[in-house]
Amino acid sequence: MIAEDAVLLREGLIGLLERFGHTVPAAVGDAPSLVEAVAEHRPDVVVTDVRMPPGFSDEGLRAALELRRARPAPAVLVLSQYVEQTYAAELLDSGDGAGVGYLLKDRVGDVREFVDALDRVAAGGTVVDPEVVRQLLRRPRDPLLRLTPREREVLALIAEGRSNASIAGELYVTEAAVAKHIAGIFTKLDLPPAVDGNRRVLAVLAHLRRQ
Repeated sequence: MIAEDAVLLREGLIGLLERFGHTVPAAVGDAPSLVEAVAEHRPDVVVTDVRMPPGFSDEGLRAALELRRARPAPAVLVLSQYVEQTYAAELLDSGDGAGVGYLLKDRVGDVREFVDALDRVAAGGTVVDPEVVRQLLRRPRDPLLRLTPREREVLALIAEGRSNASIAGELYVTEAAVAKHIAGIFTKLDLPPAVDGNRRVLAVLAHLRRQ
């Protein structure tokens, strides 16, 4: 399975992989279609970009993580221009033994090298670009530094005791947008739904420790 929104690259990957004996049952251009196509075709390995429609942020990588939680989980090879630090480490640590890889497009200098990496991932191995490793090692240890500027604004307003509606009015955005930012804050601060205590309170405590 291939998930890549750039049509020429997507078609090029199909031709390349078929030339080396792989079958590509489906190729899609957005994250929701990736999840649907994997459910339908049950591929051995998924090749996906990170930034794809609908939001062009990290949809491809988040879809890959969703797929890796399935049983059985497919092997996943991320092929992207970007290192998405928030979820990359989680992806590389996922999958219950299924292969996983993360390569940067502009550092793949040889077709056979790429196909060999794909084969190793399909066989259950791990392939990671050294630049991905370097960036993950430089990842800030303070989880608040993972937040976007807008998420930090939202967290500061939560610390003032504001409701979602009040925050939306202050920032001139919709309540749905505020809820999305808050969900991102909880994820990046490692506050899953099952944690003890109110997640808004725990997020505020993390914020206040930095003041």
